Amino acid sequence: MSGTTTPDALLSVRDVSLSFRGVKAITALSFDIARGEICSLIGPNGAGKSSLLNLVNGVYWPDSGHIVFDGHSYPRLRAHQAAVLGIARTFQNNALFRNLSVLDNVLTGLSRHGRASVASHLLRLPAARDEERSFRERAEDVLGFLHIAAYRDAIVGQLPYGLQKRVELGRALVSRPAFILLDEPMAGMNDAEKAEMSRFIFDINRDLGVTVLLIEHDIGVVMNLSDHVVVLDYGRKVGDGTPAQVRDNPDVIAAYLGTKH
Repeated sequence: MSGTTTPDALLSVRDVSLSFRGVKAITALSFDIARGEICSLIGPNGAGKSSLLNLVNGVYWPDSGHIVFDGHSYPRLRAHQAAVLGIARTFQNNALFRNLSVLDNVLTGLSRHGRASVASHLLRLPAARDEERSFRERAEDVLGFLHIAAYRDAIVGQLPYGLQKRVELGRALVSRPAFILLDEPMAGMNDAEKAEMSRFIFDINRDLGVTVLLIEHDIGVVMNLSDHVVVLDYGRKVGDGTPAQVRDNPDVIAAYLGTKH
C-alpha cells in the first residue's frame, strides 16, 4: 500500500512534508487509502496524525508533495474545496455550538453547501424555502441514523459527552461525504460508548459507502474496526498494512506498542 498508487485509491498522500518554524511535523509521507475502506492512523502523541488530517482537508498546505483525491492532484487543497469534493471532518475536541439545539448543530454541516442566495433566504423565495426543506430532511435522516432523533431539540451543551460526539459525527455526515476524517471520535469514552461509536463508524462505512480515515489510540478498537492501518512516529511512516501486518511489525512495536505484543 505504500508503493505506487493503488488502482482503487480514493486518497493518495504523495511525498508530503510539513514543518512549523523549521520543526518537521511530517516527513516525506506516502500512503494510499482505497475507496470504501476504514483506515486507522495511529502513533504516539506528537506523531503528526492531526497535522495530516489538517493537510487532507485543506487547513494546512504541505511544504512539499501533494494530495491526490479521487484521481486529481492537489498541491494546495483549500478547506472549502475539500468540502465541495466530499471530504468531511470531526475534531479531537468537540467544535459544537453548545447553546444551539442538536438539529441546528447538524444543520451547520451544510453551511458550505447552500446554493440559494442570501437575498433569496431574506425574501423567503421558493428556491430558499426548497433548499431549507431539503436540508432539514437530510438532517432528520442523519439524526435517525445515529439514534439521536429524540434529542433533536435538546441544547447540545446539556447533553452527555458521548451524545455530543455523535452530534458532531452527524454534522459531518449531513453533507453526504465520500470521505470522512475522524480525529479521535472515541477520546474520553468508556468501553460501552466506544463499542457504540465503533458500530456507527462501521455502519457509516458499510451502509452509506463512506471511506473513513480514523485517528484512534485504543489498539483494540483499531484492530477490530480497520481494514488498513498506517503508523506514524515523529512524522515518519513506520507501518502500513492490514491490522495483522502492523501488529507484527517490529518497527511499530518499538515505536508505539512497546516491547511486548
